[in-house]
Amino acid sequence: MFSYPAVLDELALASKRLPDSPIRFGDGGEYRIEIPSVESTEAFRVVVQECERQGVPLHRISQGSGITVLTDDTLREYVAIGADHNVEVCLFIGPRAAWDGNAASALTADGGIFGARHIGVAALRAAWEDVERAVDSGLRSLLVADEGLIALIGQAQAAGDLPGDLIVKASALMGIANPLGARALEQAGAHSLNIASDTTLGDLAAYRQLTRGALDMYIEGQDGLGGFMRYHDLPEIVRIGAPVHLKFGLRNAPVFYPAGDHLAAVVASSAKARVTRARAGLEHLWRGRPGAVPSPVDGKRDGVPVPA
Repeated sequence: MFSYPAVLDELALASKRLPDSPIRFGDGGEYRIEIPSVESTEAFRVVVQECERQGVPLHRISQGSGITVLTDDTLREYVAIGADHNVEVCLFIGPRAAWDGNAASALTADGGIFGARHIGVAALRAAWEDVERAVDSGLRSLLVADEGLIALIGQAQAAGDLPGDLIVKASALMGIANPLGARALEQAGAHSLNIASDTTLGDLAAYRQLTRGALDMYIEGQDGLGGFMRYHDLPEIVRIGAPVHLKFGLRNAPVFYPAGDHLAAVVASSAKARVTRARAGLEHLWRGRPGAVPSPVDGKRDGVPVPA
């Protein structure tokens, strides 16, 4: 007869007690602000301007279209803006199965979980070339949705073949489902884990029980991820989940991946709206937990780009 795994008892206990997280970012912060879906450098400048105007500390922007569709000049511009404003710039690695035409299963209802992954050795090699291009351009933060690529990057980083300040962010599209899976990704080389936005506070405590790195949560998620809004939970999310990236997507907003000049207006207006949502979220946090400590925006942080 099998014995009940002790780790499940530990997770159940954490889920009931909801303890304060003792972990912090390296700079002492409990939380950072991430603005996702910043799909152009123009939108990046809008985000920087709006954050300054609305008093929102900006620590990270992320992008879903991927570096594959960016010109070298645009990639360098992302790097320059991030370096100038001390903002982590996290861009998606491609190619992805739902887009590259090599995996029909990724387009089916049952096979959708493969959509953002790199199916086969050729796709994995192409993704690795994206990684090399990103790092050579000065990027120090990569958005990844494939376990194999995370492991490959982790091995290269451990061997000193990739920079030590490189951040690997496990995408929400990976479908991280439980704390044991999250720990496996962290052990493989992920530094930042995007868990589901409808994660209960009890399960958040369980994630924190087994992981040491940053957790990422959409406080407001886009419709494709459920459209959940967790504004009133923000004080507890920070208390229990620190260190945590607070992400602000938009419900009832168009999906524009991969973006381009033909979608410039909606990309920019959506980016501005996300900053306003972040301000609303911060006000909820300040009212409910006024002592919550953000990472300083002017401190040295891994993931901030280094112009080549």
